[in-house]
Amino acid sequence: MAKIYVDSEGSAMGRVASFVAKNALQGNEVFVLNSEKAVISGRAEKTIGDFKFLRQLNTIKPEKGPFFSKTPDRIMKRTIRGMLPDYRVGRGRVAWKKIKTYVGIPAEFSKEKLIKLTEKKDELKKAITISELSRKA
Repeated sequence: MAKIYVDSEGSAMGRVASFVAKNALQGNEVFVLNSEKAVISGRAEKTIGDFKFLRQLNTIKPEKGPFFSKTPDRIMKRTIRGMLPDYRVGRGRVAWKKIKTYVGIPAEFSKEKLIKLTEKKDELKKAITISELSRKA
């Protein structure tokens, strides 16, 4: 169907993820750009601590899961995956294949019209970007 280009700079990660999941389930191909500049609301210390704890679970039994990547585009893609019905079978799998996340804006997408999800400034006073999270965790 249609190709949708989402600029996640300054937007809440959860809102971007739900928007992308919804559009992918409708059959659109969705590209998330600037995924490292998306914002996770809440206290930075708590967010970093939670992420470190989840990553530490992986070191206990490395052959099992859960696996949490530290790269910003993979963090965003995993968040989107959590909003799909079942990414392994059926329409969830079809939607999962239609989602692409990128760090920055690749040259091939620089001329495309980007959708920017706006936020209220006071909602994101206590927040951390995904790139800060991946550096500190």
